Amino acid sequence: MSLAQLHYTSAPQGPDGPDGPDGPDGPGSRFTAVTPGIPRSLLKEAEPLLGYEPPRDAPEHPGAAELAALPQAFSHTLLSDGTRLLARAVRTGANGSGGPAGSHTHAVLLPGEAGLPGGGLPISAWNSSRWASAAPAGGSPAQLEALPPSGLLGREALVGFAASRGPWLPGFLASLRELTEEASGPLDAERAARIVLVERDSADVALWIALACAVLPRDRADLLTFTTYTRRPRDARQRIVGVLPGDAPEPDGRDHRCRVHDCTAPVPAEHTSTDIWAGIAARVWLGRAPELFTEAAALPGGVFSPGALAVVALCADLAPGPDGRTAAAGWAHTHARALGDARLRRLVEAFQAGAEDRTAAEFAALTRLFTALPEDLGQRLAAGLAPELRAGVADSGPGIARPVELLRVADVLGVDCTDLLPGLAHRLARSLLAGPEAADNPDLLTVLEEHFELRTALLSALDALAAEDPPAAVRLLGRTSLALTAVQALPHLRMCAGAPWTPAAGGGDGLAALNAALRACGVSPFTDPLVLRTAVRLVWDGGAPAPGEARRLLSETGSDAHRAAGTWRALVRAALDTPAETRADTATGIDDADAAALAHDLLRCFPDELEPRVRGALLLLEFAGEIGAGRAGPPWTERVLALRAEAEPVEPALLARVFGTLTRRLLSEERPEGELYALIHCGEPELLSTYATAAKGERVRDRLRTSPAYAADCFIAWSSLPGANRAWDTTRTSLLDKVLRPAVRALSDEDTASVERGLERAGLHRAEEFRAWNRPGALSRLSRRFGGLGRPR
Repeated sequence: MSLAQLHYTSAPQGPDGPDGPDGPDGPGSRFTAVTPGIPRSLLKEAEPLLGYEPPRDAPEHPGAAELAALPQAFSHTLLSDGTRLLARAVRTGANGSGGPAGSHTHAVLLPGEAGLPGGGLPISAWNSSRWASAAPAGGSPAQLEALPPSGLLGREALVGFAASRGPWLPGFLASLRELTEEASGPLDAERAARIVLVERDSADVALWIALACAVLPRDRADLLTFTTYTRRPRDARQRIVGVLPGDAPEPDGRDHRCRVHDCTAPVPAEHTSTDIWAGIAARVWLGRAPELFTEAAALPGGVFSPGALAVVALCADLAPGPDGRTAAAGWAHTHARALGDARLRRLVEAFQAGAEDRTAAEFAALTRLFTALPEDLGQRLAAGLAPELRAGVADSGPGIARPVELLRVADVLGVDCTDLLPGLAHRLARSLLAGPEAADNPDLLTVLEEHFELRTALLSALDALAAEDPPAAVRLLGRTSLALTAVQALPHLRMCAGAPWTPAAGGGDGLAALNAALRACGVSPFTDPLVLRTAVRLVWDGGAPAPGEARRLLSETGSDAHRAAGTWRALVRAALDTPAETRADTATGIDDADAAALAHDLLRCFPDELEPRVRGALLLLEFAGEIGAGRAGPPWTERVLALRAEAEPVEPALLARVFGTLTRRLLSEERPEGELYALIHCGEPELLSTYATAAKGERVRDRLRTSPAYAADCFIAWSSLPGANRAWDTTRTSLLDKVLRPAVRALSDEDTASVERGLERAGLHRAEEFRAWNRPGALSRLSRRFGGLGRPR
């Protein structure tokens, strides 16, 4: 059979004008030879497909070497009547008159149901020796019986090319599958999708096309349309289109019609496509085994079945990756009989081989496959996977999903992991406490129901860890349905399951809440002191009880249990960190005595546990209690400051408590002789500031308004030793002007006289100084001195 041919040229017209009418490519574009009998309508449809547009930078008068370097437009196009147009267009040199270069296209027509003579695919005719680069002499095409292949697209050439384009393979193959699964037929250039291959050499585009045809079934490969070169990819009527770098559409996803694969750009990052078949197909090409595509196509599931392709790859000792193995196991579960005994055994052997990247999904697929295998093959598969499964169950990595899933797989395959359950339980317990949301894993609940030993070990491990971190156990038990068995003690978990216990900070009785928690755990703190530690942490949420609660707790439980549980530290915090519960201006002037009494008890009960700084702090608190209760003998200020130095750094709440107690007593008339002068000369800014704050409180102001004797005492104190030091001058000036003066001005004449009489008993000069200080009008020399304007010493 002779092939119908067309010759088309765009050579410039000679001096006698064109030989025929101009074509759509401009003056001189025309058919120069056509096999008789081709319908005019077909010629009209084919003509726009036969032109050649040279590259942008092509020389106008190319030499022989430049002509050889220009791209060839080798195309295969489906026409509207089902006929296929196979054409090769090339740039030609200048004509005899020395004009610019033109082009020549040689094309053949293939009937829709028949391919090339000899059974070759259209792409096999790339660079065939029978393609003409000029019009035939006499204007009549010679007989053309075949287009023998050039041999440039053989198997070795394709596998070598695939290796050179490895990073682009998965994306290209994914696009090929998508386009092939679309309806076939003549392309509507406005709507049809196409693959755009960006290469510097049209021969490389031909290799891509040959590679695609090797993947596809013969019937689809025979109808695949393509062109190895065009300047206008968006207008092309072929499925695969080759372009030079300057003509490539932007691969930004905005044009869904063009799937651009730019092989001239930097190597793309690792392929992350979800197209499993494309990933496996790329591995087949890189494994130099393209014959596997034909083998896979003969299996159930279709040419693009990832499972079928992965099965033949595994049987050929190729690694299809974890997704591929998963697909193979899933496919084999459904189509095991289609493989035959020999191939099925080979597949099981491939799965038996260890794989470090085996995923949980693959193990799940292998579990399903196991149920479909004959007994002997199932046993072989289980024996081969046993080391991996046991290693996975014993894996100490983060998370619980994988070991739990693998344990379930091991159960199905009959792999014994009993000896691994204690270690797994410990790891599960730590993971659950660190991330309680992991308890929502349905596989975990199923495994715990199926494995009594694992459940028992897990609860024991959780109980032990709950003693270290009760709040974490509370969070876990608050969001999981994990039930506590009656056969295990689990005291710490039982307390955590009963949380929240009413803390003292919430207005309840903290000690009652503690006792309730201990009753819930079912274990006495004298038997297991650690339950006392858990109860304390749960009730006071990592804080400390109030001093009064701490005293009662120590009294009821005894020091031995607190020493063993380590909760004596919480009692120390209760004494040293708890702010004073009574204000500095209360009528009694005595701070909370429970804290000082607690300090005394702690010093007595834990002499060997207290470090020197803590001991000093408790001694300081105890001494402050003695001052507040009126039992402490002098010196007060000197002793307080000495103990403070031993207790540094002193807790802020403790220091505020101690200084508050001391300064309230220094503001009383019963202070020991010399304590006021000790306060003045110590020059301690924080102590003087506390003294001033207490003096400005309502308690002192009320007494000044109601007790002339107290007003006289304060005048003597605050007018003493002007210039002793700057801190004292600042303090006493503020108290004289802002506290005492308003109070004295509000006194009745009788009370003012009573103040003066009291000062006269202390010394006549005291009364005179008071009258001068209290005189209305301009400041006298004496009042200025009382006001702290004298030179500090």
